[in-house]
Amino acid sequence: PPLETLMMHFCGEIRLNHWYRRASQWHTEPVIKHIYDILSKDEARHGGCYLKYMRRAIEQSGNEAKLAFAKVGVLMASARRTAQALHPTNLHVNKALFPNDTIQSRLPDPEWLEHWLDTQIKFDVLWETKVVDRILHNLSLLLGTEIPTVQVLNKIRKEIGREMAAETAPAAAATTETAAAPLPA
Repeated sequence: PPLETLMMHFCGEIRLNHWYRRASQWHTEPVIKHIYDILSKDEARHGGCYLKYMRRAIEQSGNEAKLAFAKVGVLMASARRTAQALHPTNLHVNKALFPNDTIQSRLPDPEWLEHWLDTQIKFDVLWETKVVDRILHNLSLLLGTEIPTVQVLNKIRKEIGREMAAETAPAAAATTETAAAPLPA
């Protein structure tokens, strides 16, 4: 679905920005530090572009876009509870090919990313918290309300879903009444 995909990629850019920032801090070689710094800033720029499309989607689709963004936001900001960071390269997308259906699983060394994050650059809970905080901050701006935790975001997601159901209920009832009305002779 396009709106969910937009949000997923936005969150991926936030995550990459932080991975590269952490890699820049970890490395001691000045040129490598500078390269990672440039990559980090480029990912932030990509995230900014996605954010513009997300604002436009909310203008055009309203609650439908808000619900999609909140739904994926809950998933992506809940990464602290999973053993593996959620990123578009390691999400499962094809049941028939599972577990070899991720981009990461098709790499020559699928374990490389986890090794790089956990052992080399030590992307720890502190850094994961920065990713989650940035996702929640941007969703706060998009949805126009303070979202300090994933739990609050989940409540907002449910409320948007209820609002959408309430909006469609009168229309569905009117359609049923019209269908049941006798046709004029």
